[in-house]
Amino acid sequence: MPSIFTKIINREIPGHIVAENERYIAILDIMPLVMGHVLVIPKREQDYLFDLSDEALAELMAFAKPIAKALEKVVVCKRIGVSVIGLEVPHVHVHLVPMKSADDVNFTRSKLKPSPQELSLMAEKIKTALSAT
Repeated sequence: MPSIFTKIINREIPGHIVAENERYIAILDIMPLVMGHVLVIPKREQDYLFDLSDEALAELMAFAKPIAKALEKVVVCKRIGVSVIGLEVPHVHVHLVPMKSADDVNFTRSKLKPSPQELSLMAEKIKTALSAT
């Protein structure tokens, strides 16, 4: 059964896409820890990060890097935290989380519930920052 991410990749369900190429996609988390929380995902469905080939793992992080730099321009933060949990969706995904403190990457705390309009606005800001680099 396809993951929710595969359904977004295939445009079967909507997603707030901030970047995409032939192998990877970046979308806003719809229940973020903080506004600007992005998920970076390989389009090829794979459950576990360390089952990716060395090349795919390196490409995933290289794809994530300019997105993290764009986030730093859009969201007031000290840095972009990177986390891989992988328990909620059986499809590799890397979390990019704008951080002011370590608590911003505490996945046990309550998530935000931004409106679709707030998510669309954030996605546009990130895309604009990406295109400026």
